[in-house]
Amino acid sequence: MASAEEQPEKHCWVCFATEKDDRSAEWVSPCRCKGCTKWIHQTCLQRWLDEKQKGNNGGAVSCPQCGTEYHIVFPKMGPLAYFLQQVDRALSRASPFAAVGVVVGTVYWSAVTYGAVTVMQVVGHKKGLYVMERADPLFLLMGLPTIPVVLVLGKMIRWEDYIVRMWQKYSYKRKIPPGSNRYLPRIPADGHGAGDHLSVSRTLCGALIFPSIASLVGRLLFGRVSSNLQRTILGGIAFVLIKGVFKVYFKQQQYIIQANRQILNYPEQDANRQSEAGGEDTEDSGNE
Repeated sequence: MASAEEQPEKHCWVCFATEKDDRSAEWVSPCRCKGCTKWIHQTCLQRWLDEKQKGNNGGAVSCPQCGTEYHIVFPKMGPLAYFLQQVDRALSRASPFAAVGVVVGTVYWSAVTYGAVTVMQVVGHKKGLYVMERADPLFLLMGLPTIPVVLVLGKMIRWEDYIVRMWQKYSYKRKIPPGSNRYLPRIPADGHGAGDHLSVSRTLCGALIFPSIASLVGRLLFGRVSSNLQRTILGGIAFVLIKGVFKVYFKQQQYIIQANRQILNYPEQDANRQSEAGGEDTEDSGNE
C-alpha cells in the first residue's frame, strides 16, 4: 500500500531532468497532462513561453499535448507603466488607420498637383496661374483631382476595338465562302495576353502622359493656332486619331495572321526513317 501511494518521480519534458538532478529547482504542473508530461521546471516553462510568444507577452499559449491554455499571472505594474501600456495599445490600434489616411492623403495631393500642372500645361503657364489664383479654392480642391481620374477613365475606353470588330464582321468574313469550316480567331486577336498588371500600368501611364503628348503634337501640327488651349485640344484629337488608325491596322493584321495560320502534318516518313536507322544500329551492335 505504501508503494502504491508513492508519487512517481518528476521528469521535465523540456530538459528531461529529474528532481534528483536538481533538488532546488521549482516544479509546476500547468495543465491536465499526466504521467511523464505532467511536471516541468518553472524556468524551462518560462524559457519555452518566451520562444512561443516571441516577445508578445499578451499572447495566449496552450499546452502542446493536451491543449490546455496556461494560466499566466503578471505582477501588478505601477501607474506610469500602466499608462504607457495603454498608450502603446492605443497607438497599435490606430496605426493601421493612420497609415491608410497617410496613403489616401498622399494620393489626393498628388492628384491635386498633377491637375494644377496639367492646367498650366494646357492653357499656358501664366494663364493657368491666373485662372487658378482667381478660382474658388473649394472648386480647385474638388476639380483638380478629377483631372487624372477623367484621363484614366477616358483611356479605358477602347474605341479602336469596336472599329476592328465592325471591320472584321463586314469585311473579312464576307470573303470566306458560305459553308466553309474555316476557323476564325476571337476578336480582337491580341486579347489581354499581356497580363492584367501590365494592362493597368500601361493604361495609367498612357493616361497621365496624354496631356504632354497632346501639347507636343499641337505645337508640331497646329503651330499657327495662337490659343494654347485650342492647340492642345487639336493636338490631343490628332494624336488619338493617328494612334487609333495605326492600332486598328495592327490589330487587323494580327487577326489576318491568326486566321491564316495552319498546323502541319506530322512528318511520318522522317519518323519511320529514324526508327529504321535506329533498328539497324541495334542489329549491328548485336552482331559485333
